[in-house]
Amino acid sequence: MSANTSTLEAKSREGSGKGVARRLRAEGLIPAVVYGKHLEKPVHISVDPKAVRQAINTPHKFNTLITIKVAGGDRQVLLKDYQMEPVTRAILHADFLDVRANEQVKVKVPIVLTGRAQGVADGGLLTQARREIEVWSLPAAIPERIEVDVTPMKITEVLHINDVKLPEGVSVKTNVNYTLAVISAPEAAEAGPAAAAAAAAPAKDAKAPAAAAKAPAKK
Repeated sequence: MSANTSTLEAKSREGSGKGVARRLRAEGLIPAVVYGKHLEKPVHISVDPKAVRQAINTPHKFNTLITIKVAGGDRQVLLKDYQMEPVTRAILHADFLDVRANEQVKVKVPIVLTGRAQGVADGGLLTQARREIEVWSLPAAIPERIEVDVTPMKITEVLHINDVKLPEGVSVKTNVNYTLAVISAPEAAEAGPAAAAAAAAPAKDAKAPAAAAKAPAKK
């Protein structure tokens, strides 16, 4: 089994509501649902919450491809969400997305900057605008992370999503060439991260609207 896959034992369940949930938790289980566009209706199952945590205890975390073993046939899924008790942090409910091996799925993947930028060596400040990006990928090919070498970047240079070479089979579907990182000039670096972030933002129109005139004082 590869580093981005795991298995999870599950049981089919009938019924829903607080009463069913309480009964399951008394047995050490929690209610869960598998949904997806290929399913006529959501599939209701019960799983061990500890096993759910173990299933995503991989470098891919939420992007781990999980094989749910349940009566009626195994299913490949991604864990999309779970509800957690705020004090004990125990998992109370889990939602899984049914996926197909030959169809791309939309997921969020960490973006990691590597190397020491030339602009930083020259005194600039490197600011990373996004820590993760939304990509489309076949379930078994979802990357653990996407690394970008920023070594060639110089002061005032900006790294955009279109500058990133994505792994084979992975794509980004967006009409906006958004910013991932920027190296601000030394003057902005001295002013702190806020100034660097401002440097990455699109320039505002120089013709700002005039301030509204104050209302005349009442006599």
